[in-house]
Amino acid sequence: MLDAVLCPEWDGRYYSFDANWSENESMGSMRNGSGDDWFILFGEFGAAIKGLAHETKIAGDKVLAGEVQSQMPKTFSSFLTEAAFGMDWLSYCYWRGPEDSSWKRVVHPDPTLSLSEDGSAEYLALLVEPAASYEEFVKWYYELDIPLDAIESIYNHSPLSERLVSSLNPEVSLAQAKEAAAEIGYPVGHADA
Repeated sequence: MLDAVLCPEWDGRYYSFDANWSENESMGSMRNGSGDDWFILFGEFGAAIKGLAHETKIAGDKVLAGEVQSQMPKTFSSFLTEAAFGMDWLSYCYWRGPEDSSWKRVVHPDPTLSLSEDGSAEYLALLVEPAASYEEFVKWYYELDIPLDAIESIYNHSPLSERLVSSLNPEVSLAQAKEAAAEIGYPVGHADA
């Protein structure tokens, strides 16, 4: 939701989310504009993430692409066959079923490549880091200073309000933010507090 308010044009966003990717699936993505990306698909099968850090040694490795198809459970077929994700061009892939207690990683059979840097630590970190990390990211990527408390409000899924939206981006109206929120599945407030 933060990127949707900071960058109303979808093509310019670093992070995006579509709560209605398909009938029973939601999709999140990251695109940094330099050739690195990831896509995460959520569904009844659990969640799966495919990423590409294009400058890593393992990026685009055809053996790894084959291992994705052979190591991931067939219940992830919609993820495995999604053309938009470019499953033949990746550097890391993880999945987690609804009963799994942790994420599983697709492992390259060559130990040298399997243990090499794949970009996942760098590009997935912001998904689990605190709001202050996103504040630093915004300063770096968008070259903006936005209030940490506004970021924390979004992290806490506080409903959108005129005040919250304008503190993030005074050029975006509450109506515009609500439109993006509907696509994202983010809660919308009823008051302009």
